[in-house]
Amino acid sequence: MTALINSMAIPEPGERLLHGNVSVTPAYFERALGIAMEKKCGISFMHSHPGPGWQGMSEDDVRAEQAMASQAKAATGLPLVGMTVGSDGAWSARFWQKTGPSSYERGCCESVRVIGDCGLNVTFADMISPPPEFREELNRTISVWGIRKQQKLARLKVGIIGTGSVGSIVAETVARLGVQQVSLIDFDLVERHNLDRLLHAGKQDYLKKRLKVDVLAKALKKGATAEKFTVIPIPYSVTEEKGFRGALDCDILFSCVDRPWGRYVLNLIAYAHLIPVIDGGIAVHTKEDGSLQGADWQAHVAAPTRKCLECLGQYNSGDIEMERRGDLDDPTYIQNLPQDSIFKRNENVFAFSLNLASLQVLQMLSMVVAPLGVSDVGTQSYHFVPGIMDVDQHGQCYDYCPYPSLTAKGDSCGVQATGEHPKAKGIRGMKRLWIPRVLSLLLRSR
Repeated sequence: MTALINSMAIPEPGERLLHGNVSVTPAYFERALGIAMEKKCGISFMHSHPGPGWQGMSEDDVRAEQAMASQAKAATGLPLVGMTVGSDGAWSARFWQKTGPSSYERGCCESVRVIGDCGLNVTFADMISPPPEFREELNRTISVWGIRKQQKLARLKVGIIGTGSVGSIVAETVARLGVQQVSLIDFDLVERHNLDRLLHAGKQDYLKKRLKVDVLAKALKKGATAEKFTVIPIPYSVTEEKGFRGALDCDILFSCVDRPWGRYVLNLIAYAHLIPVIDGGIAVHTKEDGSLQGADWQAHVAAPTRKCLECLGQYNSGDIEMERRGDLDDPTYIQNLPQDSIFKRNENVFAFSLNLASLQVLQMLSMVVAPLGVSDVGTQSYHFVPGIMDVDQHGQCYDYCPYPSLTAKGDSCGVQATGEHPKAKGIRGMKRLWIPRVLSLLLRSR
């Protein structure tokens, strides 16, 4: 369960009383309740403490928030969220849940995630998510940015959407960086034509029709450097409800998909659910005789205060319906598309994927461990011919873009982005039929 903060109601003159501690007037609380009811959202009550790090609560803090909890729940239908900021900018938070008639108890949040010009700043409740101790396996990594930033990086829940050529390399990299939890979201099977680009996949994987997420999950467990490493394979498309919900349980997402519907869903997540999405794509250009003309790839971050994926030109909303219908997996439909259609560009090589994966991971590191002031490196575009990098730091969406208005709206944003994915559903049906068939052959062979 996540609370998303999307607007502030600052105390007006006379609504805050200073007397050693600070208290607020009933008029201020009632005004905030009125705003929340008008916006159809809940209430988060924030105050500051003079100490650094995750903060506990004084008796006065508990009494103040407990007194607000019942009114907030009655008026908005949502639990009160209490928040405290420390002297170093670290936030702590708790939900006040109803446990009985006029009885409310606080439940500590696991973490608080802040997205914006600061990059990605996450504060963790050490009692729930303890900071990992120094490990010799990570000695060289820690020597680069220090143990405190490594502890922050390690506890991020990283989601990788699409575990093909780029996604598999990204997954291997974050596992070796010491990240403790990685979610892999992909419905597809390993196929023979994947083997020149798919890290960790081999001949037996496509012969036995193994899922990409299962093959990659098994390999990551061998190479991960965190002491307590968890990998969660989710064999669904991010456009399906189970894949979508799996993505929402992450702190940061890597978009390694090449279809419009997936990018559309991830774009919504980046703004409505405040989870930054690191996206990338490769375009290979060939001549009529089949020889290489050029190749371009780019990496960027979609998040509030930055340009969204649609404004970056990473997908066309008009193409989403084609994928929903299953047209983009119909060879006849693809064959009849214009020769220059982006859906006919399926050329790629492992070396290009390797470089794009590296750029995407570096985008993440710029938000998490880089010095202050360099969290937004802009859109990085590499041109294989003639071998140059362009950087675009103009990060604002176009005036007509709807996504900034959806910022922090979460499940109440009013957009139904998920649905039945024809190919994903077909693969799951084939897997269910294929396993009994194999068992039957084994029994007959006896």
